[in-house]
Amino acid sequence: MFAQTVGVRPRQKSAAQRICFCPQCSVSLAMGMPPDGALNLVAWEMIREIVSAEPSLNQAAWESLRGVIGLLPEPKPEPKPDPRQAPRIRRAG
Repeated sequence: MFAQTVGVRPRQKSAAQRICFCPQCSVSLAMGMPPDGALNLVAWEMIREIVSAEPSLNQAAWESLRGVIGLLPEPKPEPKPDPRQAPRIRRAG
């Protein structure tokens, strides 16, 4: 981001700072709801602009997410209920 004063002489300028996002984070941020606050909204719009301009960024994010799924354990199948037994009602709490 870069900041600069307007309507004041001499103008004050910020040093440009850089922040890096991985493809998964940038796509996730861009697909989410806009945040509250003017500064947060500007940063969110910048990320959306970057993500929408380059399809390979989305592809990289999805490819990486597919790799994460391979690291997760397989879900255990739930046992099938015996139709001869009455259904069990569990009490929460």
